[in-house]
Amino acid sequence: MAQQQPTGSMFNALTAGSKIIGTIIADSDIRIDGVVEGDLQSAGKVVIGEKGQIKGTIVCQNAEIMGKMDGKIEVKQQLALRATGNIKGDVRTSTLIVEPNAVFNGSCSMGAAPVKSEK
Repeated sequence: MAQQQPTGSMFNALTAGSKIIGTIIADSDIRIDGVVEGDLQSAGKVVIGEKGQIKGTIVCQNAEIMGKMDGKIEVKQQLALRATGNIKGDVRTSTLIVEPNAVFNGSCSMGAAPVKSEK
């Protein structure tokens, strides 16, 4: 018998009406439509849906924020803050996209970490 190959990519999701207090570690993409109070680490992309809320720290490769983020976010590649998105806190990313009507209150550092010079 032929073995079936999986189609599409694997991802994790927290649905609306759900709440997690603690740390989430994901090896792949994750979408948050519920509430997270704590830290989130993802080896892939983090998507916060329009009803999603995170209060804590996010570390990931890419992120798309359509809901609310309160805390610190470190994105290695691209962070997209959509029109319905709201970030309150500190951002570190290589590339930042902010759509009209999005709300961003905090600080932002872009690019690679500064290299210490040797004297």
